[in-house]
Amino acid sequence: MARPTYRNHRSSPYLLDEYAAAGHRTAIGVAWRFRTELATLAVILLGGWYLSAAITLAGVLAVTIPVLGAVLTGKSTRRFLVRRIWCVVARHRLQKACYETRLHTRSGRLPLVLRIHPTEVGERAVIWCRAGICFEDFEAHTGEIAAACYARETRVERNRRWAQLVTIDIVRRDTLAPGNVIVSGLTLHPPAGHPETPAA
Repeated sequence: MARPTYRNHRSSPYLLDEYAAAGHRTAIGVAWRFRTELATLAVILLGGWYLSAAITLAGVLAVTIPVLGAVLTGKSTRRFLVRRIWCVVARHRLQKACYETRLHTRSGRLPLVLRIHPTEVGERAVIWCRAGICFEDFEAHTGEIAAACYARETRVERNRRWAQLVTIDIVRRDTLAPGNVIVSGLTLHPPAGHPETPAA
C-alpha cells in the first residue's frame, strides 16, 4: 500500500501515534474540554434542586418555561445564546481537527483551548501549544480547521511575546458584504456589436 502524502514535513505522522492519542486520556483533561457543559449542567441541577425544595415541581416548570421563552424570543438574548453555543461547538471542533490532522504530541496530548469568545465575524480562540506543537503547524492546516468548524475561513496569528500561544480567528460571516446587491442594467443590454447582442 502506498504511503500517503502530506502537506509539509510537519504533518508526517509518528510511528503508532494514533494508538498513543487514543490511549492518552485524563479525567482533568476531559473535564477541561467539557467545562462549559459541566458548569451548565451543575447550575441547572443545583437551581432545580433549590427551587424544588422551596416550591413544587409544577412551580419550577411554571417559572422556568416563561423565562426560557423570553430568552429565546428576545433578539439580544437569543443572539448572545447562539454565539455562546457556537463557541462551545467551535472548541470541540478545534479539538477534533487537531486530533485528525495530528496536531498533538507523541504522547497524544492535544493543544489546550485556553479561551474562546465570539467576535463580529465568528469566534476567536486562544490556543496553548504543548511541547512539540508550534504556530507553523496550525498555519499549515487552516483549511482543515475551517472545514471542521463549519466556517468560511480561519486565520492564524502568532503571539508577539509567547511562542506557545496561538490565536485562531474563525470567520463565519463577512460583515462588509452588502446585504442587497443591485444588478446593473448594463449587463442586461450589451452594447451594439457585442457578440451576445441579438441580431435585428
